[in-house]
Amino acid sequence: MMTDSNTATLYDAPMSTRSIAIVEDDPDQRENYADALRLQGYEVQTHGNRPDAERSFATRLPDLAILDIMLEDEVDGGFDLCRQLRSMSANLPIIFLTARDSDIDRVSGLRLDAWDYLTKPVNLQFLAVRVSSLFRIAESVKEQNSQEAILRIADLMLDPNSMSVSWQEQSINLTLTEFWLVESLARRPGHVKTYEQLMQVTRQSYVEKNTINGYVRRVRKKFKEVDPSFSMIQTVFGIGYRWQPE
Repeated sequence: MMTDSNTATLYDAPMSTRSIAIVEDDPDQRENYADALRLQGYEVQTHGNRPDAERSFATRLPDLAILDIMLEDEVDGGFDLCRQLRSMSANLPIIFLTARDSDIDRVSGLRLDAWDYLTKPVNLQFLAVRVSSLFRIAESVKEQNSQEAILRIADLMLDPNSMSVSWQEQSINLTLTEFWLVESLARRPGHVKTYEQLMQVTRQSYVEKNTINGYVRRVRKKFKEVDPSFSMIQTVFGIGYRWQPE
């Protein structure tokens, strides 16, 4: 286990006591991660399987969750748990920490709106730095949302405080990443957002052009379910996307 007391000086101390949940079925790895993060001043709860984590989350959500994908005999237990967490909180930072390193698993994890996907073995110092970074992003998003006013453009209504979107006064059920993409495009109608810019909007560390295209396809589909003639998100071939100006 990690016992070097000097390690705690390498990173920024948490702005306040943040709670982290680690869901990992390997007890040695679970405690190593927990020890490393407790050294940074975080409150850490550990769970060895999905049912145990679910019972805890029903009582209190953590400020950040670290999930393995395979949990005991559940091959995709971490994916299932991520879906449940995302239904409970749209902006909870979630990290997948797993031995599964295929691109399919990475893409699946990010499509579930995980904020990061790390593969084992992981450097414990890097894990602590990444957690600190995601907390800063979450705080920045929170401050940004509290300052930004509700956006209304033609039939679009976007509320950054509640992370809600409606079109023609009908609610559109977007994931957090989809919300960020729509907000980024709609706040500057007619302005082209490049793939590189949209990758940054997702707040994820591993995003490819095809992943952005997939997000946009799902967003368009959700809007078209409300309005079959929806065409506000325009493709700028080879460059990115823009929201059609009025």
